[in-house]
Amino acid sequence: MQMVWTPLDYVTSASFLISQRLQLAPSWLFPALAAWTLPFVWIGVAMSARRAVDAGRSAWLAVLFFVPVINYVLMVALCVAPSVARESAAEPAWAEGPRLSAALLSAAAGALVGITMIVVSVSVLNTYGTALFFGAPFVMGALTAFLFNRRRHATSAETNSVVLVMFLAVAGTTLLAGWDGAVCILMALPLALVAGFMGATLGRAIARGSHTPDLPPSIAVMLILPMWAATESSSITRPIVHEVQTSVDIAAPPDLVWPHVIAFAPITEPPDLLFRLGIAYPERADLVGEGVGAIRYCRFSTGPFVEPITVWEPGRRLSFDVTESPAPMRELSLYAGIHPPHLDHILRSRRGEFRLVPRATGGTRLEGSTWYEVTMAPEAYWQVISDALIHRIHERVLDHIKNEVERERTPRPIGGRE
Repeated sequence: MQMVWTPLDYVTSASFLISQRLQLAPSWLFPALAAWTLPFVWIGVAMSARRAVDAGRSAWLAVLFFVPVINYVLMVALCVAPSVARESAAEPAWAEGPRLSAALLSAAAGALVGITMIVVSVSVLNTYGTALFFGAPFVMGALTAFLFNRRRHATSAETNSVVLVMFLAVAGTTLLAGWDGAVCILMALPLALVAGFMGATLGRAIARGSHTPDLPPSIAVMLILPMWAATESSSITRPIVHEVQTSVDIAAPPDLVWPHVIAFAPITEPPDLLFRLGIAYPERADLVGEGVGAIRYCRFSTGPFVEPITVWEPGRRLSFDVTESPAPMRELSLYAGIHPPHLDHILRSRRGEFRLVPRATGGTRLEGSTWYEVTMAPEAYWQVISDALIHRIHERVLDHIKNEVERERTPRPIGGRE
């Protein structure tokens, strides 16, 4: 399908593009676009900061580059703003005070921004979006680096170390407060660190590039984050449905594989480390009824998926909708029974399908597909993680079916001896 890309698409939100314009795009496109976009995001921020300084404005204006709609106003304003001649001044004398206290105060300031943003975004706005997972880490890193370099000469490595300590403090606070579990924090950390170190580069450059690195602009930029999060909260669009497909070859014809597809015995293989950390994993499948309209119950470690059968083609194809689904994981936490809001809507399975493809060798290729929605932004990042987890779930089921079918076909030795 050919799609015409117009200039109007550049002023619409990413969520709208994903759910409307790109809904038929292949699933790999979104992570690829995100990776492709990241360097250009940094170029845009860096150039906005330099142009703001050239126009006699605060380099902190560059943070507005992330806010939808306002970023275009910013770029136009910076394009038309005249340059302002700056008087050269002597290199300032850097303070040589205790660095530990400076590092702790800088990290504490950045951590305070992060914790406040978690409360505002999750508890007040009920939004898990780009403002929380990318914008807040960027500002946290920028503020921490700015404060640490404001009155002293610190290397990039020293600055990044302080920023890392700041993020670990936020992660530890989130875990100790019972706001989220360890696995979810670890999944969000790579994205947060990338954004945070980008912000740290900007914050350090602002502090080193100004002889009078004032605090008010850096404090004022904090107000951008709740505004950004509120914008995301008010512009929620229908999420796109992604497909994950996994297959396995079984040394048996389709008619022998079919009974194990519609319902399979309990999986006795111990769950691997990923599942032991709390990710929901399949245990068995039961079928009530037969044919279209029957109900399949796929039992997971966190509860059952309720799957009304929509296509029943014995030995060929089994399709079903998902009308009820359990939590995608149990949080790994210091406290029992914590249930962050995102567990109710982070991942929504919509339908599934098994296809049995006869092989020329007499075997069967069993293909399993899941169609799901991920409702956290940036969607491209969380899609990569979700795809990997669903693939692992598929593999556990398909490998179990393969082993069960092939074990049944293996002739037993006379007398029951091996």
